[in-house]
Amino acid sequence: MPDLVVTRRLAIPAGELSERFSRSSGPGGQGVNTTDSRVELSWDVAGSPSLTPAMRERLLTALAPRLSAGVLTIAASEHRTQLDNRRAARDRLADLVREAAQPPPAPRRPTKPTRGSQRRRLEAKKRRGETKRGRGSDWG
Repeated sequence: MPDLVVTRRLAIPAGELSERFSRSSGPGGQGVNTTDSRVELSWDVAGSPSLTPAMRERLLTALAPRLSAGVLTIAASEHRTQLDNRRAARDRLADLVREAAQPPPAPRRPTKPTRGSQRRRLEAKKRRGETKRGRGSDWG
């Protein structure tokens, strides 16, 4: 299979991907028992030479829950044919890596409340206090 293109700037060379095939459950009748249509696609994120150090760090942080010893593994068994499952696994891997490779959003610039919003807030507090004060009872 060819290299896996994730974004315009990131492509995973085919040599860095490893595939394992096994028997799949699900539809297929008796053919399920004889064909190895399930695909496990693995990519060593921690040891990949095609990543820059900054990109590697970002991916390792974002994909940490899915990694096992720095290796990302995707399993696909929803299709009846091995080729369709290979495509599904590659698509899923590309989507995951594309999502994780996004740069973090710009930090929020703190702002002050406007003079008008402060005035409205204090007026609302005063009105609320008047309402509560009016609920008091004049016992003895």
